[in-house]
Amino acid sequence: MAKTQLNVRVDEGTARAARERAVARGISVNRYIEELVRQDTGEAGRTFVDAAADFMKQYESVFAEEFAETRGTDPVEDRL
Repeated sequence: MAKTQLNVRVDEGTARAARERAVARGISVNRYIEELVRQDTGEAGRTFVDAAADFMKQYESVFAEEFAETRGTDPVEDRL
C-alpha cells in the first residue's frame, strides 16, 4: 500500500504521550497513529467481529455440545 505523508501539529504534551504509548507498545509513533485512526474508523473492530463470527460458525456444534453437557440437556433436542 502506498504511503502518504501527513504533517500535523500537536502540543508537546500530546506528542510526548504519543511517543510514550508507542514505545510502550514497541511500535513507531507513525504506526501508533495509524492504529488509532483505524480503530476510530471501525476497521479493526469490524475485522475482529467478522473473525469472531467465522470462528463461532466453524465451532458452533462444539460449543452446543459443550454447553448442553453443562446444562444437562441434549443439543439436538434444543434445536427442535
